Amino acid sequence: MEDDRSQDPRPGAAPDGAADRPSRPISRKNVLKAAVAAVPATMLLGGVALARDRKPVDGPLTPTPYCDDGDDPTPPQIEGPYFKPNSPLRDSLVEPGTQGTPLTVSGFVFGLSCTPLADVLLDWWQADDDGAYDNTGFRFRGHQFTDARGAFTLTTIVPGLYPGRTRHLHVKVQAPGGPILTTQLYFPGEPRNNTDPIFDPALLMNVRDAGDGKEATFDFALQVSGAAPRSRG
Repeated sequence: MEDDRSQDPRPGAAPDGAADRPSRPISRKNVLKAAVAAVPATMLLGGVALARDRKPVDGPLTPTPYCDDGDDPTPPQIEGPYFKPNSPLRDSLVEPGTQGTPLTVSGFVFGLSCTPLADVLLDWWQADDDGAYDNTGFRFRGHQFTDARGAFTLTTIVPGLYPGRTRHLHVKVQAPGGPILTTQLYFPGEPRNNTDPIFDPALLMNVRDAGDGKEATFDFALQVSGAAPRSRG
């Protein structure tokens, strides 16, 4: 099985971008995420202050989500070797016969000054329950767009452990006409978070148990001021 990192012949070498990754100013959200990085998901009831959590328990999402405009933009991460263009348009990566723990990922995409961004492209790819990537088809690959409130919801499974990596999801995020953010999302309480050289606590999702599966939330912050709706013909 190929490594989900840029190739480097040196033993123990960090993946491309890990050693020279620029440091970022400490923000309120980064501090909170670092504090919960080692907390098991079953204990993470409140966790990081994320926009979609600013709602009554079991209530609907608020029309105008909460956002702290002091937060840093979502940091980028390496693409890895397994991205494929032209993934299918869908908000569920679950297919008949899919094995694994159900996972729902939801959140909002914001621009500068906490402007919710509609029609933002999110292109997802991940490993299956066994930690393998589909490089011939489009299993566990798909793209979707945020709605008028800047919200998205993805239905998938918890990815299996890939050799040398902690558990993670890949995603590309692009507002209409804006630059592409390529990054990865992580799960709190994972033992490999402490040994994965790419892991960044600023990219931790807020994860909780939900019946037989998991619910995760994450807000993306892009360095754009606003965007007109994308025409998808």
